[in-house]
Amino acid sequence: MKLYTLTAMTVLMATQAMAADVYVDPVAEPIPVYDVDMRGSTDVAVNSWDGLYIRGDLGYSWTKLRGIDYALYGGPGDRGYFDSQKLDNSWSIGGGVGYQINRYLRTDVTLDYMFDADFTGSTSGSCGVGDPCVSTDIASMSAFSVLANAYVDFWTYGNFSAYVGGGLGGTYVKWGDLENTSCLVGDPSDCDPTITHGGNAEWRFSAALMAGGAYQIRCDLAVDGGYRYRYVSGGKMFGYSTGGGPGYDHDFNVHEVRAGLRYSPGRDCEPEPYVPPYIPPVYK
Repeated sequence: MKLYTLTAMTVLMATQAMAADVYVDPVAEPIPVYDVDMRGSTDVAVNSWDGLYIRGDLGYSWTKLRGIDYALYGGPGDRGYFDSQKLDNSWSIGGGVGYQINRYLRTDVTLDYMFDADFTGSTSGSCGVGDPCVSTDIASMSAFSVLANAYVDFWTYGNFSAYVGGGLGGTYVKWGDLENTSCLVGDPSDCDPTITHGGNAEWRFSAALMAGGAYQIRCDLAVDGGYRYRYVSGGKMFGYSTGGGPGYDHDFNVHEVRAGLRYSPGRDCEPEPYVPPYIPPVYK
């Protein structure tokens, strides 16, 4: 009997000792936590939406002049008009600095240079060798633009996004000298001496509308491509010389396709370290 009593007391004491042990819930293996990136994907870690970015772009431009007029000898109200005017297509290069305000809105200031585009035009009337005559006019034009822009990233899917935007600023338009040669209509080989009109350079008002898309290569780097329409107000094109002047181009439209990169140097691409939650000890 004593043996049974001793055994029972031993089992009871062991059970109470086990119940007094500290029980701690198991902790799961650390799992990296990724914030949703700027394009709605969980493939890249991003710790904040806002931040500075820099950009670089290449473009190809089609420019449409809306007319050219010039003074004649008859007086201030006596104007002549070009029968035709055409600017060749041209390449552009640009860059800028911007700020991502939040997930949907960003702004930047861009600088763009459009390389020389060859100009050809013609006028009709009388000239020194007879009447009627047709002129051949040759020049070139380059432009430097400064624009303040705002964009809305209105749609995202994975690492892709689509945006629209607008901008205001100025364009420094530089015309080269205009070479004017007038020849008889009936005999194109019978021509006046070529006359040179000095080209003009000046700042003009500009406005732009943009639409395009971007692909986020990683959290701090995106490929950007799209279309930009740019309006440039009219101004003086060339000065006075024998045969008339000065001449003024009317406002013109620039249509551009552009591609480039946007880089956010301050964005942290590493996921935040995993910190397991604190679980207090449970006594049972």
